[in-house]
Amino acid sequence: MVRGGMAVLWTILSVKSASAWDIFCRVIDNFGDIGVCWRLAADLAARAHQVRLWVDDPDALQWMAPGALAGSWPGVTVLPWAKSSDHQFLHTLQRSDVVLEGFGCAIEAAFLEWHFAGVDPQSPMPRWINLEYLSAQAYAEQSHRLPSPVQFGPAKGHTRHFFFPGFSPRSGGLLREENLLARQAAFDRWAWLAQHGVSNSGATIVSLFCYEPLALAALLDRLQRGPAPVQLLATSGRAAAAVREWQKVAVRSPDPARHARFGSLSLVFLPALTQEDYDHLLWSCDLNFVRGEDSLVRAIWAGKPFVWQIYAQHDAAHLAKMRAVLDALNAPRSWRQFHRAWNDDAGTLPSWDRARWAAAAMDARRMLLAQDDLTTRLLAFAANPTPSGN
Repeated sequence: MVRGGMAVLWTILSVKSASAWDIFCRVIDNFGDIGVCWRLAADLAARAHQVRLWVDDPDALQWMAPGALAGSWPGVTVLPWAKSSDHQFLHTLQRSDVVLEGFGCAIEAAFLEWHFAGVDPQSPMPRWINLEYLSAQAYAEQSHRLPSPVQFGPAKGHTRHFFFPGFSPRSGGLLREENLLARQAAFDRWAWLAQHGVSNSGATIVSLFCYEPLALAALLDRLQRGPAPVQLLATSGRAAAAVREWQKVAVRSPDPARHARFGSLSLVFLPALTQEDYDHLLWSCDLNFVRGEDSLVRAIWAGKPFVWQIYAQHDAAHLAKMRAVLDALNAPRSWRQFHRAWNDDAGTLPSWDRARWAAAAMDARRMLLAQDDLTTRLLAFAANPTPSGN
């Protein structure tokens, strides 16, 4: 009993101090999965943990996290997904303390066999966690930390746990680096904007990171005809392509220039941004249009008003998910109305109320900063996956 108790104590202390993690990620669409998994990997490494990040399509990391693929990111090793089924390669590695499956990506059987076969199922190590998608709906809190005993396959007898990021102390929390507030405090907004050709002209500065919302054309039409100048910074990829389509149709301008002006609206087309520079973009703007999961969380930490485009589902289930998030943020009515119109194909955009949205955004940020972040909760859970506490 004493030896067993000491083994458990050593396990808990080792995971809390320095541990080795295997994080698995499949890039499904739009880089959201790799964006979250990379931020988590980098945050764990910054806290002195070692991470192997297994990715099936790592190309986005070339611009998202320069140096990651070359192995020059301290504490993180990026490995090709295919290697996780290579028995010979696996046996050159040390088993990790924690295996994290990003968004139910189905780890290869060969890896599970290498990592779990022969390990006593009653042993507290290794941990196996399935990191789920961000949600504020009730089911997420109800399912957070629940065990799922494995009944068959190479990991039979072991237990996988579900971990749900969220907005309350009863959830898994939100990704937030330990140095985030210090970075924000030291950030020079106008110096960063000047690097991208944006001057302090008194215009409202808006960032655009979106899919292709039907309301986008109406938004751009309104901005170019409005009484006040607006500088819109379009991120590369789908957002920039959507804006250029509007140029061709609405203002008959196929001009591919990086800067363009139409009435009160000035357009700036940004290059691909690293994750750090995407944070800088959000901190620099007066209003941020964001999409998916990772950029929503970053917009919250920016403390600026934002409009979130959630990934659409054919049965409109995304609208209920959106409402739950807005409820969690105590969003005012005008903010909810704009979100509904931005995410609903039949919606008509109302006017925005930047002052009220800004106050609500700061209130939400303060509330969430008072909670432990996702990495802190993950580390505590990996050390002791009991039902109580977070």
